Amino acid sequence: MKVTIVGAGNVGSSCAEYILIKEIVEEIVLLDIKEGFAEGKALDLTQTMSTLGFSSKVLGVTNDYSKTANSSVVIITSGIPRKPGMTREELIGINAGIVKSVSENLLKYSPNAVIIVVSNPMDTMTYLVNKSFDIPKNQIIGMGGILDSSRFKTYISRLTNYNQHDIDAMVIGGHGDTTMIPLTSLAKYKNELLSDILSKEELLKIASDTMVGGATLTKLLGTSAWYAPGASVSYLVDAIVNDTKEILPCSVYLDGEYDSNDICIGVPAIIGNNGFEGVVNLDLNKKELEMFKNSVKAVKQTNSALNGLI
Repeated sequence: MKVTIVGAGNVGSSCAEYILIKEIVEEIVLLDIKEGFAEGKALDLTQTMSTLGFSSKVLGVTNDYSKTANSSVVIITSGIPRKPGMTREELIGINAGIVKSVSENLLKYSPNAVIIVVSNPMDTMTYLVNKSFDIPKNQIIGMGGILDSSRFKTYISRLTNYNQHDIDAMVIGGHGDTTMIPLTSLAKYKNELLSDILSKEELLKIASDTMVGGATLTKLLGTSAWYAPGASVSYLVDAIVNDTKEILPCSVYLDGEYDSNDICIGVPAIIGNNGFEGVVNLDLNKKELEMFKNSVKAVKQTNSALNGLI
């Protein structure tokens, strides 16, 4: 098994590190356009082999897509990061051209690979790949909901002191500050609904903190986060490579599911060797259904900026 990561910046190198530590695949190719940058990151990671105990190989290359041939999974992290005060939507003009070009080059050498889109605005970039190439929809997955759900669990844990491993919570909808939907009505701690444990005010605070989770980190760091995004990508890669059939919130193409069509947006999806292998319908309450409908509208509005590019 071989995985390619395009973009050797903070997020890409973090993805590589976690995939190596977990020994999910035998080989990782790290590719970047900056001369020597991916090679340096690969060498640095390789020098942790004896101390961290993994045996997987990592290769760094500068813009040589032939080295990515026969990858089972390809991960696109390339693009400019979100700057303080910048919305994900403002990134679209620059990142759309990058993601489309990268996808074309990857598919040239690995036409059957599952594509994981990380570049922002993530739902729109996932939709761009879907519309630009004649490949099965199940091969294209946007990684956003896993990250947002991990932040959701973090804020639940910080407010309650509950162990995150005992928390079951999911975020669906668009991967944006105003479009994501933390499902407080379905969140559980040790199989007990949080709505039976916490007050409405506490649940509202958790949801609000989750929705600005990315912006909070951008303000603190001066750039986008990388540890949690990298870990989330590695989790998704593991589910694909090891065919776990786990239900994970991902941005996938909808064709009638959740009463939505012609859009990529976060929903619970069954993940395995073939990418996403089905969408799971959740029992959402009236408010959450309305929020999802509004999220779909907002993401489609962002997608309209792709006119002329697809």
